[in-house]
Amino acid sequence: MTSGYRDHPVRSYVLTGGRAHPSRNTLRPETLLCAVDDGRELPVGAGRHERALLETCRGTLALAELAAYLRLPTSLVAVLASDLLDAGYLAVRSSVLPDLPAVDLLEEVLDGLRRF
Repeated sequence: MTSGYRDHPVRSYVLTGGRAHPSRNTLRPETLLCAVDDGRELPVGAGRHERALLETCRGTLALAELAAYLRLPTSLVAVLASDLLDAGYLAVRSSVLPDLPAVDLLEEVLDGLRRF
């Protein structure tokens, strides 16, 4: 069985400077990310993967979606995204929670279910 990722001549740990974990332990596959458009250019030393990540993340995308678009392992994209977050090139966007029903309505529904 083959993986969905292209075979890279450079191993993931080389692309992340030997790091296997992001600097932020809060990045999960469903974390929503968005590029910060403040006019700053990436440093000259930024690699093609960082540039591709920022270019792909012009809208809001989940970390897992970024990994799929870039055809890279999610763990590798998490490390790269973490570096870009720390440098201020990416921002985390929280998802909007829907309005929840009132507690008294939920209690009435629960009471009704218990009667059956």
